Amino acid sequence: MSGKSPELFVVLMAGGSGTRLWPLSTSDHPKQLLALTGERSLIQLTVDRTTALAPPERILILTNAKYVDAIREQLPEVPPENVVAEPVARDTSGAVALAAVIGRARFGGSVMVVLPADHVIEPVESFHAALRSAAVGAHGSEALYTFGITPTYPATGYGYLERGDSVQVDDASGHHKLKRFCEKPDLATAQEFVDSGRFAWNSGMFAWDVDVIWRNIELHLPDHARIMDPLVEKVGAPDWETALAAAFEKLPKISIDFGVMEKAEDVRMVETDFRWYDVGGWPALRDFLPVDDDGNHHRGDVECIDAENNLVFCEDPNDAVALVGVKGLVVVRAGDKTLIMDESRAQEVKELANRFAKKESSK
Repeated sequence: MSGKSPELFVVLMAGGSGTRLWPLSTSDHPKQLLALTGERSLIQLTVDRTTALAPPERILILTNAKYVDAIREQLPEVPPENVVAEPVARDTSGAVALAAVIGRARFGGSVMVVLPADHVIEPVESFHAALRSAAVGAHGSEALYTFGITPTYPATGYGYLERGDSVQVDDASGHHKLKRFCEKPDLATAQEFVDSGRFAWNSGMFAWDVDVIWRNIELHLPDHARIMDPLVEKVGAPDWETALAAAFEKLPKISIDFGVMEKAEDVRMVETDFRWYDVGGWPALRDFLPVDDDGNHHRGDVECIDAENNLVFCEDPNDAVALVGVKGLVVVRAGDKTLIMDESRAQEVKELANRFAKKESSK
């Protein structure tokens, strides 16, 4: 196995609606298309840091049909045919199987990197080094790679990865056998994980040889392989979309973690040293917003009297919000909707978004 970095193609998973950032992020305007941390949207930032690994023609974006036009508009450098609509949601195993089909047809022999489109990662140089290191390990081997994030606190909103024995891969470092995947823990368990020093956050990022992941799909998800394999001959054909829709409808809904990674024989983790933010809820934006002397993070025209440790986000930065005598709140103004909640209950926003969506659909 050579230490030279192999040729890559990159798959961005961009189909989610990001309802934990309601009312700003909705099923019509999902978070990956929003500029939450600066002037560029999350998906634009993801492509920005990916083009050093693969040129735009080797970047494949899988998304919901209703986001295709918006993504193509935001990312004119990516060929339009590389923005592919998943006909129905079939979890990450469906997305990976689809990417592998296209990859086998167009980029055979490459290492396939799979990334969510809504993360924030810094510094970019460390991100590139970690992915290239995993690509070296995956190239010419049967290994399936995932990436572990060193935990900075006992998070209960992330899954965890338990590190196993070290694996030597030429000049690449930080490679380990993956001992097990762990579901989102309660606080006590999360604290045990962090204290042990053996666990990392599950980033949801992967790297593998495209043919190796397909062989694992054949072995562990045979229905996926049987249904999707005929599509290899349809990639780029006039009836591609019709064939894809007919096949995707039949797929069982299961994550790639459950369907393949927890069953595969050779699964490895690369330990990373970059800062990683899964912008999965309003508290995650604190690190990207200005803060006053009382710990109030804000975007907008915000005035506070005896108010501490609040987060205020205005879609229109000229909107005014005033806080008096409150602590630990999240206040969001977006369009004609306002969210006010205790920050400790941020995980409940998804349910709130679903309630509003049902109300609006019944009108």
